[in-house]
Amino acid sequence: MSLSGVAIGFLIDFLVTSNRPDDHKIFHYLTSVAITILVWEGNLIIDRYMNKKFPWIKNPVKRIAVHLPLSLIFSSIAIFTSMLFFDSMVCKIPHSTRLALMTYSVVIGLLITLIILSIEIGAQFYRQWRESLVEVEKYRAQSVQAQLQNLKDQVNPHFLFNNMSVLSSLVYKDQDKAVDFISQLSKVYRYILDTRSSELVSLEEEMRFMESYCYLLKIRFDESLQFIFNIGADKKDLMLLPMAMQMLVENAIKHNEVSEEQPLLIEITCAGHTLEVSNNLQLRSHREHSSGTGLENIRIRYKFYTDKPVEVLNDGKKFNVKIPLLQRT
Repeated sequence: MSLSGVAIGFLIDFLVTSNRPDDHKIFHYLTSVAITILVWEGNLIIDRYMNKKFPWIKNPVKRIAVHLPLSLIFSSIAIFTSMLFFDSMVCKIPHSTRLALMTYSVVIGLLITLIILSIEIGAQFYRQWRESLVEVEKYRAQSVQAQLQNLKDQVNPHFLFNNMSVLSSLVYKDQDKAVDFISQLSKVYRYILDTRSSELVSLEEEMRFMESYCYLLKIRFDESLQFIFNIGADKKDLMLLPMAMQMLVENAIKHNEVSEEQPLLIEITCAGHTLEVSNNLQLRSHREHSSGTGLENIRIRYKFYTDKPVEVLNDGKKFNVKIPLLQRT
């Protein structure tokens, strides 16, 4: 932008002050630089406002369509007004050259502003693009880590021991139920393997998986663990993170007492585009070790798909987690 000040300074020097002393010329150049600073600072303010209103990543076309005309209009008004101030307060511009000077000053200022804005817009867009690539890679790494952790959580010895213990008991007591248990267990592992590389799954797919997963839990805990599902058929096409619902159910069981004396009730409901998993609070005196990849992982991964937050509510009696449901694209 200092180039526009120098260019306008040359114009003033050529059209107005060619016969004036050198000290006047220096003053006029300083005036031109002051005009440049005014235009530049104004454009910086516009740029900061545009960054908040129309971020490059979300609205690149709208950003250019609004930012460029706004900056050019501001620059032309600032240059023209400054030249009027210069004419009335600093140095009277000869009438014969006034129109030419005003026109040339605005045109040169706008051309230089346009060139510099084009470079700046291109540079900002490139920086944002590079940052978005870094964010995508970061998300992929976190997603892979979460998928591996989910798989580890499901195949860890503790999980297998519990299910094998239940299965061995069923084999002697109820062979038909044992066959059903094996079938549901295989569906759980099939879903884990099938969705290990999926970004999102439909609520319908997740619910089918949860039916199998909850079946295993019900066999293990019997009446000590109760589920209430309230999800309308019209919500089945909405999308969510794979195994997000399972993480929340597992989190509730991990941190709360589950017994005949203190049955744990888990409610899974859907209202609008929000899925809510809630449970009555009856915290264990000795809690299991937590890997820390549950709620925090869900929060981080959802940030890549929506601005809607994952809400966690705890009133001392009930623990609620609300996760956004996304439209199928």
